[in-house]
Amino acid sequence: MDRNVDVRTPESIAFNYELAGLGSRFLALAIDQLIQVLVVLAIFWGAVSAALHLPTVHGTVGTQSEKLGAAIVIAAIVIVLFTIFFGYFIIFETLWNGKTPGKWALSIRVVRDGGYPVDFGAAVIRNLIRVGELALGYYALSALSMVLSPENKRLGDYAAGTIVVRESKIALGLADLPVRAEPVYAPTLYLSGEERALVKRFIERRDALAPEKRSALAEKLAARVRDRVPPELRSLDNEALLERL
Repeated sequence: MDRNVDVRTPESIAFNYELAGLGSRFLALAIDQLIQVLVVLAIFWGAVSAALHLPTVHGTVGTQSEKLGAAIVIAAIVIVLFTIFFGYFIIFETLWNGKTPGKWALSIRVVRDGGYPVDFGAAVIRNLIRVGELALGYYALSALSMVLSPENKRLGDYAAGTIVVRESKIALGLADLPVRAEPVYAPTLYLSGEERALVKRFIERRDALAPEKRSALAEKLAARVRDRVPPELRSLDNEALLERL
């Protein structure tokens, strides 16, 4: 069942997100886990190949040295596996605007509840909770949580304050809401205080928007002021005009 959520910012910009469903999220997870397994197999193959080419050591190795060597190997394996299976999600979601390769393939991504881009802290929290979700019935609790949640949230999303949305289904517009009292933007020669707030918020958030939606919102904002600016500014494209203002 498709579910939507509306986010209206204090700066009069409205976002309508179509939430990613259970099926698309688990298919994205399956793609990511396939990649992770292939990476583990590649590392294992490389380690075995390297070991086979090491010179053979003759002689008796002390028991304490053997135990220490075994402990180091086990610790290294645990660190590598944890990095691959959980650091993978943290790194990709932080550096790739809320997406992993699996999410990219399904055109979904993680955002914070207010529509802001996911940050490192939120990515860490939602993916550390993933450890418990994986251990308790292989995401069975996550599936139940998403079915019961109005915003399709798994436990990690509740902890981190995030949602997963369909990137191609983000609708944007100018909401009929007053600009928040703080900060107050004074009018300029070409813009009212409210328009300055709208332009400033767009410039701050444009990198988090899908390209077609970013272009549509820039066109709406530029159209409001283009007739008032000098001729040399009117010839600029939408985003260049907003940047100059």
